[in-house]
Amino acid sequence: MDFAAASLDAALITNMIDQVAQRKDHKLHSILVARHGHLIVEHYYNGYDRHTTHDLRSATKSITSLLTGIAVDRGLLTIEDPMMGYLAREYPRVSDKRDISVRHLLTMSAGLDCDDQDRSSKGQEDRMYRKRDWVAYFLALKAVRLPGEQTSYCTGGVVALGEVLDVATSGFEAFADKALFEPLGIRNYRWATFDRGSKLDTGGHIELTPQAMIKLGMLVSGGGRWGHRQLVSAAWLHAAMSQQATLHGVSYGYLWWLIPAKYPDKEVTVLVARGNGGQTIFVVPEYDLVAAFTTGYFNSPKAQIPFQLFYNAVLLAVLEVQEFVPGLTSHIHKMEELGSGSNLQM
Repeated sequence: MDFAAASLDAALITNMIDQVAQRKDHKLHSILVARHGHLIVEHYYNGYDRHTTHDLRSATKSITSLLTGIAVDRGLLTIEDPMMGYLAREYPRVSDKRDISVRHLLTMSAGLDCDDQDRSSKGQEDRMYRKRDWVAYFLALKAVRLPGEQTSYCTGGVVALGEVLDVATSGFEAFADKALFEPLGIRNYRWATFDRGSKLDTGGHIELTPQAMIKLGMLVSGGGRWGHRQLVSAAWLHAAMSQQATLHGVSYGYLWWLIPAKYPDKEVTVLVARGNGGQTIFVVPEYDLVAAFTTGYFNSPKAQIPFQLFYNAVLLAVLEVQEFVPGLTSHIHKMEELGSGSNLQM
């Protein structure tokens, strides 16, 4: 771990790792940190290792966003295209969803009765999962508002987006492999499926290794470029990582969260792919910093622990960031001193 070459404060990172090691009851599975294209921190816990894939849950949505961008870059579809322009052939009886566009699926603003945070919502994901064809179930939902009028967190819409992509790319699984995973050298992965294995779950549950998560974050941090290849355009990333909507009071792009770190004289943009249980990729393009966490805190408030570790240790370890944090020294030995909410409660 060459902290000096990466301009990272070794004391803060080491302190974080030491505190995690001292807690034998935690459910962290991995912590990885990369800067300037190099993996600096790589730790695994609770029986996991670099070869173990992990269910990313809803962090999958952000990968679907990248693949949508690649398809748009290649002229296979546009975000203004009507969703039913791609789905009408398989679902010919759907006649009342003509105004829903790809953009609405990317911003979770389709206007249907679909809110994963509301158990009474007909489109709530657990209800959808009990059905055979999730896309058919999503398309049968009633409209409760106009498309684009309001956002609500809806996994069903991202699953429908995956089916749109499947039609647009003439086979989404093969497209994803050739256009994204293969160029990144990602071979150990698996999509979840539904409808008796005939369709991909693009809204959640892809299994990736933490190293693959870091590679995806590095691709975003590098403006879509990997080696000598531009896998996804900088224009798409700029749009996808800009605020397009607000979800639960948090800025949201095209299936990516925007959760900045705010200091007295500086706001640092942090792009986040997040999934239930603490599966998280953090990307800070300004400082070419990427971190990935996997945990077992499913359906638990402790799924916020990766956020505590990242914002209160990893990000503050960037020497350039420390210039904007009054009173921060390079030899802090207690996480509690890093700011409110930083205490490790595992």
